[in-house]
This record gives sequence, C-alpha cells and structure tokens, in this order.
Amino acid sequence: MPPHAYIYPLEYSFYEQHGIRRFGFHGTSHQYVALRAAEFLGRDPADFRCVTCHLGNGVSLTAVKGGRSVDTSLGFGTMCGVPMGTRAGDVDPAIILHLIDELHMSPKDVHELIYKKSGLKGMSGLTNDMRDLVEAALAGIARAKLALEIFAHYTRKYIAALATNLDGRLDAVIFTAGIGENCPEAREIICRGLEVLGIRL
Repeated sequence: MPPHAYIYPLEYSFYEQHGIRRFGFHGTSHQYVALRAAEFLGRDPADFRCVTCHLGNGVSLTAVKGGRSVDTSLGFGTMCGVPMGTRAGDVDPAIILHLIDELHMSPKDVHELIYKKSGLKGMSGLTNDMRDLVEAALAGIARAKLALEIFAHYTRKYIAALATNLDGRLDAVIFTAGIGENCPEAREIICRGLEVLGIRL
C-alpha cells in the first residue's frame, strides 16, 4: 500500500518510532481471488482493478490494482472496518474512552467487549452465524434484521470508499470466505445502492 493509505494521522513519531500503521489482513485470500477473477473475466491482471470482500467471522475488504493492494479496511489490529462475527468493527475512539473514563470499565473489559461480545452476535443478541441470522431475520426477529442491515451498510460503505482508490475504474467486486461465498442474501443486501458505481450483481 502507498504511505498515504497505511500511515495513521497520529503524531508522526508513533509511526516512525513504534511502527504503528495500517497492516490489513487476509492478504493471500485477497490476492488469490483478485487473480482468479481477472482470469475468469479474461482480463490482464496487471490492468485489473477490483474490490475484494473477504466476509467471514473475520472481515476485510481490499482495493486491488494491478495485483497489488492499495488500501484495506483492517488496520493495526483485526478489529476495525466492517462489523464481524463478534468484533465491533469501526467504533468511535471517544466511545472507548467513555467506557473507560465514565463507565469505569477496565481496558481488559473493553477489549473483551469490542473483540468478543460485539459484531453480529452482540447486535443480534443471538449468534455470530450468518445463516442463523438470515433465518431469524426472515422469521421477523427485529434485532437479527438490524444486525444484517448494519453489516450490509458498513460493507457497502467500504466498497464505495475503496473503489475511489482505483483511479477511476472498478472492474469487479468479489465476494469470498464463508459469508461472501455461501450467503446470497448477504450479497444481495450489500449490493443494494451500489448501482451508483455501476455494480451489477
């Protein structure tokens, strides 16, 4: 990734002295599916531009240009970006400070909350399994439906944002991993509204 995509807007010494930067995750998955998609579409990988969506219990989205990642949703750790099975995804840092300073939660308790008690499971109050959530949403359980809508909202938002890093052209959006491959309902909900980018499911 270029430095403007991986350096955080903290005071610069935290990057320079401590190596705090965006790393991303699921690199081999993103690389493989981007190359396979180019092959399926008969495109030269060196000129192929896509957003790859690794959607499973862990989630990361990546903008890939010419076989290289140029930006990604995950960061220094494996919690930011799209909500995951039990991880919160993007949370305003002010909330974390509020939990510690005002609600007197320990850093360990906050870590437990945002990594293990949030995401699909925390929002729905039911499960982190997308298959069960879809079934519950279809049965009319409001929080299951809300969890699906939040997951789709954040995924859609990241697809759109990452697409802006591809120099004016988006050839494909690729879904992979457990949810991405096996949940057509999630793919359909995510793609609603992305017609503005020329995306067709």
